[in-house]
Amino acid sequence: MEQDGAESSSIAYKVFTFEESTKNNQESVSVTIPEVLDPQYGMYVWPCAVVLAQYLWTKREELQDKTVLELGAGVSLPGVLAAKCGAKVILSDNAQTPLCLENCRRSCEVNSLQDVEVLGLTWGEVSPDLVLLPKLDVILGSDVFYEPQDFEDVLVTVAFLLRRNPSAQFWTTYQERSADWSIEALLHRWKLNCVDVHLETFDADKPELAGSTLPGNHSVLMMIITLKTGDV
Repeated sequence: MEQDGAESSSIAYKVFTFEESTKNNQESVSVTIPEVLDPQYGMYVWPCAVVLAQYLWTKREELQDKTVLELGAGVSLPGVLAAKCGAKVILSDNAQTPLCLENCRRSCEVNSLQDVEVLGLTWGEVSPDLVLLPKLDVILGSDVFYEPQDFEDVLVTVAFLLRRNPSAQFWTTYQERSADWSIEALLHRWKLNCVDVHLETFDADKPELAGSTLPGNHSVLMMIITLKTGDV
């Protein structure tokens, strides 16, 4: 369940619990997220993050021993859950926002994750850290399509990573904020395919997930982006 635990140094801790019960078995994983009372976007859990984490929970068996990179991780709910499900996880956020990177590390510490790497990666820039990333199986991004001026930078980074990892996929959730916003032309420009994933297929079509009050009444969508066939 979600807990607004005690605040310390302007940090509030929230617990998200992902569960699945069958006739013979019950599985659950809890993730504690430290939210910082700060105006920066990445310092608390957004609705899209809970929806993406719910998708990861349904894919937890596939994630074991896979290498996963989260872009724009912020407080890192999806990435931390992936690590708790047995994935080898790298968390990243804008290299120019050290407070967000610090919070990525704090999320790992709170969840006793010692082997998760945290990197500063700025969308649209091919940095040494980006080039030196290991082979990736899955790339994550929750609400990275937030500001239209960033859309192409996000897809430039994703396209670069997918060309280096042709069998990888980019799993991303986004919130509908304007009917006029679209990435279709950018997907075509960067030779990427996109498949919509309906929320009801992974039990995310409800206002309250993982014992929290998120995503609420926000309209959240999910898609999987891959390289176009033959564009390797």
